[in-house]
Amino acid sequence: MKKLTRFLMENRDPDYREFFLPLVPGIDPDTVIGVRTPVLRSLARQYRSTEAAAEFMQDIPHRYYEEVNLHIFLLSYEKDYETYIRKLKQILPEVKCWASCDVIRNPVLKKHTAELYPQIQAWISDSHVYTVRLAIGFLMAYFLGDAWDPEHLQLAVSVQGDEYYINMMIAWYLATAMIAHEKDVMPLLENRQLIPEVHRMTIRKACESFRIPAETKEYLKTLR
Repeated sequence: MKKLTRFLMENRDPDYREFFLPLVPGIDPDTVIGVRTPVLRSLARQYRSTEAAAEFMQDIPHRYYEEVNLHIFLLSYEKDYETYIRKLKQILPEVKCWASCDVIRNPVLKKHTAELYPQIQAWISDSHVYTVRLAIGFLMAYFLGDAWDPEHLQLAVSVQGDEYYINMMIAWYLATAMIAHEKDVMPLLENRQLIPEVHRMTIRKACESFRIPAETKEYLKTLR
């Protein structure tokens, strides 16, 4: 057994495992050890740039959900953009739930949005659910500030289907974009340009936000 996997086994929490499993329907219970995320992050900090970490990240595919997330956290310390994207592509096929997808982040991406956007365009057409979700998550994480362009909205809503975890991310992205770019997002709702599920979820997410004014929320409720 790999050194870091052995550490995960030694830090399993059966009660947490039972709490976690209902949150990720569809995941194979036999692939979940039951290790809390703070423990995974701490382990990544401790072992980053070590031979043990390099060996662990080369030994893919992984068997356990926690191994995938530990791999993601270790990769978040990569400071070279091209290397990060190359290694991220290697682990993406192993991302099998939202709880792995939504922790994929790296500060280096903020400095490379020009290069990242074409990659997002490619990923958003992928057949893998969580690659598409990641693409939209990256739009939310790295393209709502200085890199903003209204065309990003059209890219996100071009994904139409009945996949819940993609539709929820689109709604989350639109509701978050509304905070700073209401004039660009609101017409999508007013003109009913979204599929019904995304329309409803976007309004719900926006109304749950503490960063959207009360008057805007009241108006959104009339668009349900």
